[in-house]
Amino acid sequence: MEKTVFEKSNIRNYVKNVIAEKIEKLKKFIEFTLEASRDIKKTPKYDSMREEMQEEIYQMQRQLGALNDLKSNMAKVLNKSTERVQLGSLVITNKARFYISVSLGEFFFEGDRFYAISSESPMAKKMMGMKPGDEFTLNKIHQKIIEVI
Repeated sequence: MEKTVFEKSNIRNYVKNVIAEKIEKLKKFIEFTLEASRDIKKTPKYDSMREEMQEEIYQMQRQLGALNDLKSNMAKVLNKSTERVQLGSLVITNKARFYISVSLGEFFFEGDRFYAISSESPMAKKMMGMKPGDEFTLNKIHQKIIEVI
């Protein structure tokens, strides 16, 4: 991987925006489903359809709760440069780029692939406290930390 300059605050804002957009989309979908469930006409299948829609709404509300948790956890993520891997670090290895923040998974920012991972993930736990030049192996994949931002 060639060395590229990354602005961590831009990545942090991007992750926060992705979470906010997901929350808004889910809220709109919940509202749409609620309205649709009210519009169902009395038919022989009315009760079973309404029950299925209620279950769907319940599942979406659980997802919304999880997204709101991600949003509040992002508020705890540091936005300062770090020398060693910790919560808020952007870690560039010879294999991938990790943003130690919340468990959002893979995302693309300005054409580059990143992984937003929780500090509780096995990968983050393995890297915690490490500095550029340190090496580690997880799941038989050997990586070297190139840069910690």
